[in-house]
Amino acid sequence: MTARVLLGALLVALMPGLAAGQLPIPGATGGTKSKDDRAQPLTVDADRMERFGKENLVIFSGNVVARRDNSVQYAERVEVYLDEKGDRVLRTVSTGGVRIITKDCRTGTAKRAEYFDLEQRVTLTGNARVWEEDNVVSGDTITLFISQDRSIVQGGKQERVKAVFYAKDAEKGNGEAAPRRTAESCKN
Repeated sequence: MTARVLLGALLVALMPGLAAGQLPIPGATGGTKSKDDRAQPLTVDADRMERFGKENLVIFSGNVVARRDNSVQYAERVEVYLDEKGDRVLRTVSTGGVRIITKDCRTGTAKRAEYFDLEQRVTLTGNARVWEEDNVVSGDTITLFISQDRSIVQGGKQERVKAVFYAKDAEKGNGEAAPRRTAESCKN
């Protein structure tokens, strides 16, 4: 498997919503990947990478940081499961302090994030939380259906679903809408 195929696969796997520059959240507009998005380079930093050819598995571990087009994902461990040819990502599992920040400052956190490529579905579990600016939704599990711009939030045994949404100012004093910031300028 070439490095280019692996990096392309990781782009899709590690950042399902980030490839389109968005993390789907309630009330947010969804998006799809464009050719320009796929042309952006992906940089993955980790303490260690292991590839298991027979199992079609690549594991990044230790302070994993994946960056692409001003979007970033952090995790302690990311497992990437590929198809039999090693050409396509089927599923990824990110664990340990998972945090995703998109280029437009949407953020998601959880103990675990599992991405299913065929279904275009991401499931955040364990103290899952997704927010944009002051708007926030939290629960035990948040399932994001990327291609449908739909999400389901489930409470757990200890806590119910919580959501807080603020009215958005259409104009900022001078009659212009406030510009979106980049992930690099977002508060971490």
